[in-house]
Order: sequence, then C-alpha cells, then structure tokens
Amino acid sequence: MTSAYDIALIPGDGIGPEVVREGLKVLDACESVFGFSTKREELPYGAEHYLKTGETMPDEEFDRLRDRNAVLLGAIGDPRVEVGLLEFAIIAGLRFKLDLYVNLRPIKLYDARFCPLKDKGPADVDMLICRENTEGAYSGIHGAVRRGTPFEVATQTMVFTRRGVERIIRYAFERAMNRPRKKVTLIDKANALRSQDIWTRTFAEVGAEYPDIKTDHAYIDAACMWMIKNPEWFDVAVTPNLFGDIITDLGAMVQGGMGIAASGNLHPGQTSMFEPIHGSAPKYKDQNKANPIATIMAVSMMLEYVGEVEAVLKDTTGHDLELTFCPHLLPVKRGILTALHVRTDHAPDALATALRTAYEGAPFVHVVEAPPRLGDVVFTNDCRISVHPAASGRAVVFSAIDNLVKGAAGQAIQNLNLAMGWEEDAGLPSGFGPDGVAG
Repeated sequence: MTSAYDIALIPGDGIGPEVVREGLKVLDACESVFGFSTKREELPYGAEHYLKTGETMPDEEFDRLRDRNAVLLGAIGDPRVEVGLLEFAIIAGLRFKLDLYVNLRPIKLYDARFCPLKDKGPADVDMLICRENTEGAYSGIHGAVRRGTPFEVATQTMVFTRRGVERIIRYAFERAMNRPRKKVTLIDKANALRSQDIWTRTFAEVGAEYPDIKTDHAYIDAACMWMIKNPEWFDVAVTPNLFGDIITDLGAMVQGGMGIAASGNLHPGQTSMFEPIHGSAPKYKDQNKANPIATIMAVSMMLEYVGEVEAVLKDTTGHDLELTFCPHLLPVKRGILTALHVRTDHAPDALATALRTAYEGAPFVHVVEAPPRLGDVVFTNDCRISVHPAASGRAVVFSAIDNLVKGAAGQAIQNLNLAMGWEEDAGLPSGFGPDGVAG
C-alpha cells in the first residue's frame, strides 16, 4: 500500500518561499522514487498576510495542524513588522501550542573545505544537539515598568519544570543509543544560574538508567570554546532553550554555514515541524541567491520522522531491490543525490574504484579509500551504500536527483556503470531516463 502524508507548508517571509520551493523539488523526486505521496496545503501566514489582515496565525489553524503528519516552514520575519511579533506568534506558537519539546539540530560537516576550523574534517564534526524547545528563557514571561525613563526595569523569567527537563534529557539518551559513540553531554550554566540545578540532578538520575551511554558535562561558555577547539568532543548534547539557540548557530558555521543547517521541532508520535535554522534574510528576497540546502535537509529530516526511511522496488529480473534512504540528503555536483544503493557480487575493489571515479571532485562527497568488503556498509558522508551479494547475479545502482542537473548526475552514473562493466542503463528503474534522472 502506498503511504500518503498530509503536509502543511508555511513558506513565510523573505527567502522562505524560494528555499521551500527548492525543497519541494527534492520531495517530488523522493516521491517518484520511493512510491509514497504527499498531500500539501500552503498556508499564507507571515508578514504579507499580517500587513493585509492584521492576523498572525489563528488558534483554529493550530488545531487543524494537529491532524497533519508534519509542517515544513521556510522563514519568518520582516522589517516592516515589529521585531519578534511574527516570530513569537508563528514559530513559538507552533512550538508551544503543538508542544514540540525537542528542537533537534544535527551539526555535520560534509567536506573539510567548508569548515572554517584548521585541520578539521567530516570525521571531527558530527554531533546532534537536543535543545529543549518549550521552556527556559523563551517561556514568554517578561515585562517592563517605567519604560523609556532612567528608572526603567525589565525582567524575563526562565522556567524549568521537572517534566520538561526530564523528557528532553531522556530523548537525548535515546538518540545516543542509536549512535556509534553513545555519549551525551549536558550543556548548562548551573554554577551561575542556580535554577539550572534541576538540569544537573535530572541528567544524573536519567543517565543512571542508561549504563551503556557515556556522560559528560560542560558549562555553556566552555562548550562554545570546545566546539571551536575540539568539535570531535561532542556526540549528542542536551541543553536548555536559550543555550541551544546560541550554540547551534555556532555549530552551523562549523559545518559550513547557516545555509546548510536544518532542524526538527518534534513531539515524537505527533505532528512536528521542520525548518532551516536561518532567518528570512529579507535583503536577499527574490534574488535566487539563498542556499536551499538547509531546507532540503529539513525535508530529509521530515521524511525520516514520518518513517519514509526505506523502500522496496523490483529490478528488471523481478528480484527485490532494496533502497536505502539517506538520513540527510547528499548534494552531488550541482544536484541532489537522494538515494544510492549498490547490490553486487562483483569484486569489492572494483566497487571502491568505481565510487572514486564517479564522485571525484563532487562537493560534499567523501569517498572511502579502503575498498569495502561484501556485507560492509560504506558511508560517503550521510549517503549509505550497502554492499550485498546480488540475488540476480548482477549489480544495480540508481539515483534520484534534482532535474536541474541531468548532465552531471548522469555522467556520474555512467562512469560508475562503465567502471563496473555494466550495461549503460543497467539497474535504472522504469521511469528513469538514460541520464539517471526520473522522468
């Protein structure tokens, strides 16, 4: 049975609509390859809607969103509107009203050339920041008296509850269970902000339930230092709302820039929202200069969240062809490689040679030097290539890519076919053209 997902789109302001548009191109390609479908509704909320109607986002819309599988958001914010008004009403509104208590921000470097740190490569920058998303300094409890006078007083209250702190910490430990290093670091400032002692105590109590997970601790100022000096120190980190907001922007620059970094606002098992972490950048609106990769990554996180992780197709001999979906989409040359799966009983060293030949010089691609063995799982960044004996006695490879880049991607597929000694179109599922592009 074909899976169908109900997705709400909020392109928003500034560069939001154009990066969402590019993300949807990749979603279209994924649907055509993996056989699922999405029902999409674009919602108008943002600056233009507010300026025309005086409405930010009505309560009944939040109620309707609870019936969706996911929300994809572009960016919110416009200089014509009071600072924070739209952001708090729409972004914070989604987080608080849908109780999206996890802000999940992967920080992963795809190519050393994009890292501003000396001598750091993809192996050094691979962390998962779990930011508490509904409490802390962003709880909305603030005020001011005697505004505009020399005696003005302004306050903002941080709020931490045992329930809120425990559930995000527990989520971080659960994520660490599925990562090779199995380590969780608590980032707080409990030595100065004594209310954060609740984080220290809860982290220790929950950590005791996970004896296989290593634990560590860093105060926020030290964590910022370590992220620059030794980013490889981090695996999974959990932190209060404000600190998570700050440190993940720092992490975004370590991984190559704000145009790459994505986030998921999650309540596991319920409607969740996915977005690039960058802002609306209104000065770049409609100039087609904005990097859409962060939004494409957000689409990838969304698909992983709804469970669209694997698909099964039939190759031309009728045997099952397993396809492995990338947890984070991998840019290839000027396009987007959404999936690559090799199933072969050919010589393993030939496979390694073919990979190096096909992807040499492609941005964001790191090709392993050691030849894989049958049964190995090879990682070219986040693109997982599993090597298995072929039931049909031959190899199959295909990719689903952005239609804008037929030439580069098609050449990569052709190079791989030639290096492996396959027929020119061997293994391309029906609906793919000779250049490897879904028709």
